Amino acid sequence: MLIYLAVTGLPAAAAAPAQQTATTPAAPSQINEYRQKLASYQKAREHFEAKAEAYWSAVTEKRRLRNARRRNGETIGAGDYVLTQPPVYTGPPRPVDPAAPHKPPPKQPPLPVVTDFVRHAAEQFQFTPSRPRSEGEFKKAYAAVAASLGVSREQAVRVYCFEAGGNGKYDVQAGLEFPRPNARAISTALGYNQLLTTNTVEVLAEQGDGILAGLTAAMHRAPEPHRKAMASKIAVLRRMVAFAKSVPDEWSAHARLAKTPKGLAIHALNLDVDIGPWLQTHKLLTSVHFARHRGYTKPLSAAELEMMNLTGDGNGFDMVSMPQALRVQVPTSNFFQRGGYERNPVASRNNTVAKLIAATNARMDAESSRPGAKELAAAF
Repeated sequence: MLIYLAVTGLPAAAAAPAQQTATTPAAPSQINEYRQKLASYQKAREHFEAKAEAYWSAVTEKRRLRNARRRNGETIGAGDYVLTQPPVYTGPPRPVDPAAPHKPPPKQPPLPVVTDFVRHAAEQFQFTPSRPRSEGEFKKAYAAVAASLGVSREQAVRVYCFEAGGNGKYDVQAGLEFPRPNARAISTALGYNQLLTTNTVEVLAEQGDGILAGLTAAMHRAPEPHRKAMASKIAVLRRMVAFAKSVPDEWSAHARLAKTPKGLAIHALNLDVDIGPWLQTHKLLTSVHFARHRGYTKPLSAAELEMMNLTGDGNGFDMVSMPQALRVQVPTSNFFQRGGYERNPVASRNNTVAKLIAATNARMDAESSRPGAKELAAAF
């Protein structure tokens, strides 16, 4: 509004009517037509919802039975999955009520961004992340940590290509990858592996002690001037780990914690050249360890890691552990809740496991030639 008034030079009183629209009463014929269309829509929608509810209930039940069979060491076959695609609504759209007053879409509050994470870190923990002097410095630190913990160059680089577009910076946030007018964050996903605030809280809660041990060992190897700064940083991290562990080790509890000022503060750790690489690496290691714990001995490809990231470790493992013959048959809907599937055009467009993995590999291939991907590969 302030910009509009400044450009036009009009006073507020003169400009206000331009923001209002008169409402013309709907004619009886319009109302009758609306009621007929609404009845047709409701009938078609009810028919679709009955089919959709039956389909997604079958997906849920098959998943429950499949998990039980897997726990019992039984072989999983095609009959353990729903092999048809989910129903798609093809009926008439919901009509617009001509008598209803116009309501502007509700304004969504802006998501927190890097400056907010840093501000909260300073306010809540008196911590300011040590930014790298260059992108190359962060990539070298990340490669060193990843390699030491068993993440391969191929896994790290190709996941980076998929998550950060092959050229993303260490502080890249989803929606703000490119400088463009009116750019806005679309999530709190941050860094090479795009950790959400909840991911960061969960990594600290589950892997914080190991990260503290690794940083303590690195501190003892560091030159004297850097050692004191590392000791101070480790003390802050210890407090953050304690905070992350203050709730049950459940995603929903971590998600609630991540929305608090202290939870947002923790997310700033991803920007720190000493700590950030550990968080980004553990995002991948969580899936690696999950698969290994369940007896999967083959190295996970980068695309398979992405499946576990996309659908959660349990559903992702369900995908990557199946043989190729099943991957070609099984719809991706088997690994989602209905709402998540319908909001994910990539999964619904690439509607079998084989197609989704192939599409993921194709995107990784396309981004591998970008400068950031080459720089990260060279850092290993």
